This record gives sequence, C-alpha cells and structure tokens, in this order.
Amino acid sequence: MSKVKYYYDSETLSYRKIERKRGRKLRIFILSFLGMFLSGFLLLIVYLNLPAVQTPKELALKRELTNMQLQFELLNKKVEHAQAVLAEIEERDNNLYRVYFESNPIPEEQRRAGFGGVNRYKDLEGFDNSKLIINTSRNLDILTKQIVIQSKSLDEIANLAENKEKLLAAIPAIQPVKNEDLTRVASGYGYRRDPFTKARKFHHGMDFSAPRGTPVYASGDGVVSRADSRATGYGKHIVIDHGYGYESLYAHLYKYNTKPGAKVQRGDLIGFVGNTGRSQGPHLHYEVFKDGERINPMNFYYGSLTAEEFDEMLQTAQQENQSLD
Repeated sequence: MSKVKYYYDSETLSYRKIERKRGRKLRIFILSFLGMFLSGFLLLIVYLNLPAVQTPKELALKRELTNMQLQFELLNKKVEHAQAVLAEIEERDNNLYRVYFESNPIPEEQRRAGFGGVNRYKDLEGFDNSKLIINTSRNLDILTKQIVIQSKSLDEIANLAENKEKLLAAIPAIQPVKNEDLTRVASGYGYRRDPFTKARKFHHGMDFSAPRGTPVYASGDGVVSRADSRATGYGKHIVIDHGYGYESLYAHLYKYNTKPGAKVQRGDLIGFVGNTGRSQGPHLHYEVFKDGERINPMNFYYGSLTAEEFDEMLQTAQQENQSLD
C-alpha cells in the first residue's frame, strides 16, 4: 500500500494531501515499458553477437582445432605416400619375387579388400571435421591391413628362398654382353620392322650390337642343350637349359666356346658375337623362354645393370625401330 504524502500550504497554514494526477501513472507505465523493451533489445543484440566475442580460452581452443586439422591433413598425405610406396613393393612382389619362386601372385582384390559389416567409424561422425578424420582413419586401417598382407607374403618368399638358391642362380639374370663391349642396344622385345621385308612383325628377343668377336656370357647356371646352326635364321647359336622351365638362346654367333652337354655357370664365356644366319650386321640376338614361351628378357637384368643403366636400356628397347634379324 502506497504512503499518503502531504505538503504545507502557506496560505492556509495547514498540511494538504498531495493528489496524484491521473496521467502520471500512464506516463510512468509507458516509460517503464519502453525501458524494458530497449533493455531486451540490447540484450538480444549482445546475445546474437556472442559468437564473435570470444574469450581467450575459446581462442586457444580454436587455434588448437585448426592445428589438429592441419596435422590430420599432413597425416593423410603421409598415408597416401606410404600407400604409393607399398604399391611399388606389391608390384615387385607379384611380378618379380613370386615369378622367380614360381609362386602364385596375391590377387589384387585380396590386397585391396575393405572392411565390411559394422560401421567402424560411427563414433567419429557428427563433428565439424568428421569427413577428414574418418577418411584418415580408414586409410590408416587399409594401409595397416596391406602391410600385414605384404609382411606375410615376404615371409613366404623368404621361406621359398631358403630352398631355392639353385633357382636364383639358374634364372637368366644378367646381360649376355657387357655394357663396355656394346655398340648399342639395337632392338628390344616387341613389334619391330623386319630388316629384309620392312614389314612390321614381332621381335621375340633383344639385339645387342657389338663388334665381331665380342665375348658372349651365359646369363644363368645351366646345361648347354644346343650349340649348332641347324635352326632356321639363327645361324650359329647356343641354347642353355637352366632348369625350372627357363631357357636362354644366343644367336648369330661367330664361334662357340662351349659344347652341348656342358655345364655352365652365370658369367661363363660361351661364344663370340658374329653375323651368321639371317642377320644384317654383327650383333647378338638374345631370347629367354619360360615353360616353352618366349618372354621379355628385360624382366631379368637385375643382376648386371645399375638402375640408371636399366632405365636407359628400357627406354631404348621400347622404341619401335628396325631389328637386325
């Protein structure tokens, strides 16, 4: 209950009651309402702009989040690089090591198999950077699985190697003419122009251009199965049976330094470059067979060439030029 207020009337020399004017209450009410409205409006503006007003702790957390995002992106790039390196190892495993040891290659679908069933990354969903985190986690899991598969494969290769030292010695793994004796690698394995007919035909070996009398060496351990000139086009030639399904042929020789039935080791001198048979100039025509099928000799030069020499030979051998036989 509001107090009654009085004022002193000097004319009547008495206290009179203060009568409140009717419009005063209304003005007070309106002013109060406007004050509350403006206060609420200001508070709303402040509330809406709170995200732009960050505390030192929030700024520190934001910087940490940005740094973590950068670290995840760098990790993702490292994983991708590791996958690329692993892919090269897998290719060598399938096309080199397992070929040498006559073991079946690991199927691509087995190496690249994903993770089925339950969503392994459900707990990582719903965040600002969920896509980046999930992608990195998935790549790491796949890389880990591929490494496990490759590790088991290399263990298997190691076990095979213990029992197949003879196979490694038998594989035709060196260049039959030394680099310092070469004029050039005249032609490689693949389609080439025939020097006589000029027609495009498949050349099943490699031609090493060298002066007449240049030494020719056995590319792997084995037994000489032929040393004659009875095969059409090859002239004087030698065939070495290396065992394990491998054979090598050396054609257009000038003369022999071995005979049929002789046991030879990799690097032994077996003959000399010549120009006999169907040949357009002194050179050695060299072929490699696996289970009776001619294969590219370039796949077997790991034993005598540096990486730079191999790369240079590969580029030369891939050129579709004219063969010498």
